[in-house]
Amino acid sequence: MKATSIANHEKTFFETGRDSDGKEFMLTEMTVPIKGSNEVMPYIHCRPKNGDTSFYYQEKNTKTQIVLHYTVGYIKGDVAALSRPNNHVSTPFIIARNGTILNLWSSAYWSYHLGSGAIGGNTNGSKRTIGIEMSNIGVLKRIDNKLVTVYSDTDVYCDIREKQFYTKLESPYRGEVYYATFTRRQYYSLLLLLRYLTAEYNIPRAFLPEDKRYSTGVEDELVNFKGIVSHVNYRSSGKWDIGPAFDWNKIMGGLR
Repeated sequence: MKATSIANHEKTFFETGRDSDGKEFMLTEMTVPIKGSNEVMPYIHCRPKNGDTSFYYQEKNTKTQIVLHYTVGYIKGDVAALSRPNNHVSTPFIIARNGTILNLWSSAYWSYHLGSGAIGGNTNGSKRTIGIEMSNIGVLKRIDNKLVTVYSDTDVYCDIREKQFYTKLESPYRGEVYYATFTRRQYYSLLLLLRYLTAEYNIPRAFLPEDKRYSTGVEDELVNFKGIVSHVNYRSSGKWDIGPAFDWNKIMGGLR
């Protein structure tokens, strides 16, 4: 999908409440106060119309970490993938490119989101962490003057001249140089969501040092760290989220 088509794609989801699998959702605008501040966080309460809850576990666990991801997709497919019946691979939050925060289930519950082979174990890690998915296509590949997605060499995302749609790293990260950019509205909404979650669950607004931020963690150190990390810290290969193309300084500065 071209980057210029994404806004309309998101618009139709919020108008119809229908994901790419054809599942229908009730979308309800809500707000929640952020503890210790005068701020409120607007979000969309997003629940399957058929009442399905089989893609997460309604079990409460102590939360010590927030893990940032990106979806490698677009909002209709993102919602579809994270709400497949009986699949138990999901996160409570997705942030659309237009900045809308979607809440699929209570962040007090859990579902698998770190993956097989995750440092410290997928089950234990998923129980004690809160996953946030940023709607973003991720890695891009250059073919001539076009940047294409990981799905197909003919799936053009943007032209190399459309620099607002991608980030080019100075040196490759896990073998890749081009990444789709996150939007200004996504950063703003992520900051609100992080303020809410850190206050709600008493999670420190702490980050890994830069020399460890983009690499797989040492098990004891990562498992015992309390704060905000990303998926790459748990997986040594096969994952690029959320990586150095993400503006960590914007988030760290906004949480101080």
